[in-house]
Amino acid sequence: MNAPENDTSRLDDLSRRLTQALQILDLEVDYPLLLGLAAETTRAAGPAGGPISTFLVGYAAGMTSTSGKQAATDAVERAVGVAKQAARKTGDGGIDDGWANTAQ
Repeated sequence: MNAPENDTSRLDDLSRRLTQALQILDLEVDYPLLLGLAAETTRAAGPAGGPISTFLVGYAAGMTSTSGKQAATDAVERAVGVAKQAARKTGDGGIDDGWANTAQ
């Protein structure tokens, strides 16, 4: 799920303002990754699933002891993978299985 061009510029502007306000200036936001997670978890859990899942991914990544930009990017990607797995109702580590087969 990619953002249309004018939405991307709006997201760039929002991200720039938020990263400055939050003093996380070296963070680059991977829109397709987060929007894909939000879409998948919205399908699995309803409209609130997207914002909640992306918040929890950010929190989990922030809790990871990291040093440097690449480590933070890797932490977000790992957290998104776990969140997507948890959102799937497939019986292989998804919602129905609780924390089985996740990083927890």
